[in-house]
Amino acid sequence: MSFNFLDAVKGHFTNELIGKAASYLGETENMVSKGLDAVIPTALAGIVKKAEDGDTGSLLSLAKTALDSGLLNNIAGTFSSSGGGVPSIGPSLISGLFGDKFGAIANAVSGFTGMKGASTSSLFGTVVPLALALIGKFVKENNSTPGAIASLLGGQKNAIWSALPAGFSLGKMFDSEPVRKATANVTQVVEEKKKNSWLLPLLLLLAGAALLWYFLRGCGETKTEAVVPVADTVTKTNVIVVTREPLKVKLPNGIELDAYKGGIEDLLVAFLNDPNAQPGKDNWFDFSDLNFEFGTANIIPESRKEVDNIVQILKAYPNVKVKVGGYTDKVGDDAANKKLSQERADAVAAALKDAGVGAQVEGAEGYGEEFAKFPESAPDEDRLKDRRVSLSVRAK
Repeated sequence: MSFNFLDAVKGHFTNELIGKAASYLGETENMVSKGLDAVIPTALAGIVKKAEDGDTGSLLSLAKTALDSGLLNNIAGTFSSSGGGVPSIGPSLISGLFGDKFGAIANAVSGFTGMKGASTSSLFGTVVPLALALIGKFVKENNSTPGAIASLLGGQKNAIWSALPAGFSLGKMFDSEPVRKATANVTQVVEEKKKNSWLLPLLLLLAGAALLWYFLRGCGETKTEAVVPVADTVTKTNVIVVTREPLKVKLPNGIELDAYKGGIEDLLVAFLNDPNAQPGKDNWFDFSDLNFEFGTANIIPESRKEVDNIVQILKAYPNVKVKVGGYTDKVGDDAANKKLSQERADAVAAALKDAGVGAQVEGAEGYGEEFAKFPESAPDEDRLKDRRVSLSVRAK
């Protein structure tokens, strides 16, 4: 029985589903279609790479998990308030497929397409389980062996890589990009470039300007504001870039911390040094650069610097007591948001305790979407402000 992997996945994304995804994600339908043009072959290339690496057994295990989830019968349900934009099995399957490379891959797709990081994550979170479920279904219906599946996927490798949009490459991330076969479209592009070679510098200039606009468009008007996505972070990549002024934060014990004006270190130390500032449950300081792996409470390595700075501050002020709070936006299931916010608050508290300042941490609490200010329909740039981890000074 023939099986065209690429067409099978694409066939599930009807115009109706694309429209529903666009509405849920706050993107245009054209943007979602463009995103899928990059996400689908990228996800499939990752599956092929896993088979090529001789890990077909693990791949089929992921495929069975995806099939058993029932996603094939309710893909549209993903893009709803109850679906949360990402199937519950999505994060674990993405991790099993891409490992620690997913952040770079998702960032590359977002940068190429212009989609928001959260939207890219959502599409990957749907496409990967869908693709794996289709493999699981094929295996079940045809009683296929791991060797047969590896051969089948290997035979479709060139078609999958060729489906990547022109100008978008995964070679550096996968180290396995084949030479793409020339197609009529590619030939046409080459001919146009020959006829209009003067356009290339102009197009490159415009592309550079567009990319610069994309990365800066989330910047707030206030230099000191730092917005960190927490509830649906794509490893380390889904961060709105904010213009910040570096500064040294001096501690009473002589240690100087590299930080930013208006960042948590700056504001927290100023509060601790102010004799008129009173501790209590109403005083909260948001982490500026704290990020987690997608859908988990695992703090990414790059975020450790800020956590380490908080450790140094607590050591310099041994009488200070703090509480950790976790928050999410209003998108998704209330209970799931509450659980994730608690896990992330616990993760930060555990990191502080592991660093030797556990006696100064009075507790950790996840508030979920309880204090979220923006509705589900708000732009992601606004909802990012509701996704955070904070510290409250309870004694000083």
